[in-house]
Amino acid sequence: MSTWIPLIRSFELYLEAERSFSKNSVQAYLRDVRGLARFIETNEGLAMLTPKNICLEHLQEYVQELHKTGMDASSQSRILSGIRAFFKFLLLEKEIEHNPTTLLSFPKTARKLPDVLNEKEIDDMLQSIDRSSTEGERNRAILETLYGCGLRVSELVELKISNIHVEEEFLLVTGKGNKQRLVPINTFALKHIHLYMQYTRNKTNVKKGNEDVLFLNKRGAKISRVMVFYIVKQAAEKAGIKKNISPHTFRHSFATHLLENGADLRAVQEMLGHESITTTEIYTHISNQMLKETIAKYHPRNA
Repeated sequence: MSTWIPLIRSFELYLEAERSFSKNSVQAYLRDVRGLARFIETNEGLAMLTPKNICLEHLQEYVQELHKTGMDASSQSRILSGIRAFFKFLLLEKEIEHNPTTLLSFPKTARKLPDVLNEKEIDDMLQSIDRSSTEGERNRAILETLYGCGLRVSELVELKISNIHVEEEFLLVTGKGNKQRLVPINTFALKHIHLYMQYTRNKTNVKKGNEDVLFLNKRGAKISRVMVFYIVKQAAEKAGIKKNISPHTFRHSFATHLLENGADLRAVQEMLGHESITTTEIYTHISNQMLKETIAKYHPRNA
């Protein structure tokens, strides 16, 4: 892999410094490229190839190899996306003259619609939280903020007190790639954040460096993503909800409920922080699917 190492290292620095990708995302991209490098260097007919002289046919051989392993189409597509990003970087840096991934076909994937909670299920989960418990006010504020603002769990745990603009009813959120956006926050979420601040957070011994972090654990440090997953799962269990629930379910529900009630698609795109509107459009499919299910269940001609 000697011919690959310096270029992969440069790619890593590019992802970290220029694209501001998270550590997990960077490592995922590097795994994708290293997988291709191992395939090339362990294949007798391809072993002399370097990133600078790989062509489309070689990449198609790799796709066939991935398919032989039984890997599903979505996993194959994710790997190929990482490889495509690598060759785009090499072209940008003038390490190659032509991008071999330009005409590379990706496996067709079925678009799976995520689980969404209806308004009653949201309310049941919120009401299931025991606010008299030590962490109750915090947990209620977390769920209200997830649903009220459509945040990613990574955005929630990084939320700063100084970025809550109470008078204007906006949050300043730092999303993927360190991109910031303003997200409206409703009075319910603001009310429960205030109660949490007053009755729980103000009585917590805050660890140094976490003074501006909104949601803290019992030890006064930033709450972990895993803990937020646990809080959501526990609330779903108490509410008797059998769906596959995660913090992201609140984000899906936020977007779906907005669109069902007539919100503009581009406005929802801005609030979610999606780069492409096609990502947001999945929620219109969810709404349509719900309409079909409603007709199938309640229309007399479907009896």
